[in-house]
Amino acid sequence: MLLLVISKILKAKVNFVKRTHKIQYGKITYTDLDVPAKPFFSKKYRISGKPDYIVKKDKRYLPVELKTGSYDRPQKNHIFQLAAYCQLIEDNYGKFVPHGVLVYSEGLQFNIPFDPKLRFELQNTVNEMRRIIKTGKVTIDHKDTFKCRNCSLKEYCNYKL
Repeated sequence: MLLLVISKILKAKVNFVKRTHKIQYGKITYTDLDVPAKPFFSKKYRISGKPDYIVKKDKRYLPVELKTGSYDRPQKNHIFQLAAYCQLIEDNYGKFVPHGVLVYSEGLQFNIPFDPKLRFELQNTVNEMRRIIKTGKVTIDHKDTFKCRNCSLKEYCNYKL
């Protein structure tokens, strides 16, 4: 009887978290929000990362990434981050990932297809990042000071806004 009560309490807590964070229906198989989780690594792409959640739905694993900010459409950098998580899940679980989910703090949710075009763009972006790190040559593609301040490649960049 005690186990049944504990089970119901835990289920209620999980459902509360899912509603609060607008998590897709399905079983949460991984989370990096409440307790730091082990990162995934791709030998093929030599990338690593930790999605906020992985939800198993209809025998498929879907990465879910929570983002703060007020956006009416998915941001390109968020899409690439999610694409990397899709690739990491495929490489680590050996299962096809059809899409990932971006959830913004104001409740907007976007399913981002992990289609051949996004896979190709992800590979090109990873290759370009490696080229920049290897050569130390960066070209700027924006005029946004906020991006410059928070850029992970700013130590290689000769441009300052």
